[in-house]
Amino acid sequence: MPVRWVPFVLCGAVLAAGLTARPLDLSALGFAAGVLALAGVEALDRGRRAWLVVRVALLALVAPFDPSGLTGALFITVPFAAYFTMGRRTAVVLGAAGAGLLALFFAAGGAGDVGDLVMYAVGLVLALTAAAFAVGRMDAVAELAAARERNRLAREIHDSLGHHLTAIAVQLEKAEAFRDRDQQAAARAVTDARWSAKQALAEVRDSVRTLRDAPPSVRDLARHAPDVTVSVLGDEAAVPAPVRLAVYRAAQEALTNARRHGNARAMAVAADFRGGRATLTVTDDGTGLPESPGAGFGLQGMRERVEQLGGTLTLAPADSGVRLTVTIPAPA
Repeated sequence: MPVRWVPFVLCGAVLAAGLTARPLDLSALGFAAGVLALAGVEALDRGRRAWLVVRVALLALVAPFDPSGLTGALFITVPFAAYFTMGRRTAVVLGAAGAGLLALFFAAGGAGDVGDLVMYAVGLVLALTAAAFAVGRMDAVAELAAARERNRLAREIHDSLGHHLTAIAVQLEKAEAFRDRDQQAAARAVTDARWSAKQALAEVRDSVRTLRDAPPSVRDLARHAPDVTVSVLGDEAAVPAPVRLAVYRAAQEALTNARRHGNARAMAVAADFRGGRATLTVTDDGTGLPESPGAGFGLQGMRERVEQLGGTLTLAPADSGVRLTVTIPAPA
């Protein structure tokens, strides 16, 4: 049972005990209304400190009308809620203050005795322990989510920026090589490098915003890239956006590796989006697999992205160069 339900369970128990210990009259209805109001506060509370004041006021109104003496258990909800909003120290101080108020109430002739005070202390310890466990678990979940988001952004930046920087370097080297022999080819290379720089800037901005309303298409990989041919079967827009992005990034990284490590001069990208599934094959005419094909953050990031979607990624030598294959099944 989630610890956030503890106050509601206490309210239900106190309400049942109080109504069975007295005849149903106006005071009983007022008592029931007060306990239900406390439950409503628990439902509406979103971590604001003002709700603690409302809790204390309602408890002060309800306690005198409770013949069962169990309303003292509801005082536990004050330090319990304070643990989530103001921390452990404040919760302990409020718990001790509640114990003192209950002692004064019992000394003044109110319903209850020392045994009730002891039960309150035991319940307080259990409630604060549960709150500490819940807070620790929420912190752990938040840290894990932050780590996953950092890894996702790292993959995004590596896959997009690394690809474009490699393309820029290749085009600038081409422009330098053809500067004196073929000025038109050199100018085209500079134009292609400029386009890659603009694409890199746009994709980095998208990664920083962590929002991609429309993932890029694998067809874009052939734009201003005469060494890449792309063929697409099926309706790419029909598959989920995360799948399209995974296919695009895998193809992008494969092309980058083929240029950077395999010295490839021709690369082919084939994508099939029929039947709701996605299949990608990237081949090149480079020098083949490196000595450690499993190393490198790029391949690791590709594999993690694909496996998170239930897919598989394989990298194997081809007749000439390397063949990368990605298969992502249709979502259930």
